Amino acid sequence: MSEFKQRKIKFKAWDQEHKLLMRLNSIDCNKGELVKKNHILLQFTGLLDKEGEEIYDHDVLMISMEKYIVFWNETQNGWSYSPLNNRNTHTPFQSKEAEKMKRFSNYFELSSQPDEKRYR
Repeated sequence: MSEFKQRKIKFKAWDQEHKLLMRLNSIDCNKGELVKKNHILLQFTGLLDKEGEEIYDHDVLMISMEKYIVFWNETQNGWSYSPLNNRNTHTPFQSKEAEKMKRFSNYFELSSQPDEKRYR
């Protein structure tokens, strides 16, 4: 089994009650499913942005002034990204794309801001 490299499985979570993105010190496991009450778990994609910052599910990334969102694509069974203002198009999210992008924020952080600050 030396040909297989174990990957890091990491999570952040959106605390729905306090409207904060946070690192977790514990996650409950119920019948093999990871859960944290009143939190939305956001998995590490395994990829880093152009400055070496970890990219997680629902992170908003930028290339120039364009914003994109990263998400797990059920039909493609893998990570994808799409323009934040046009979620109908999507592209597989791989390291060559991640290395061109800069992490801006997380979607939940943006959506919790007042409308006038949301997508600047």
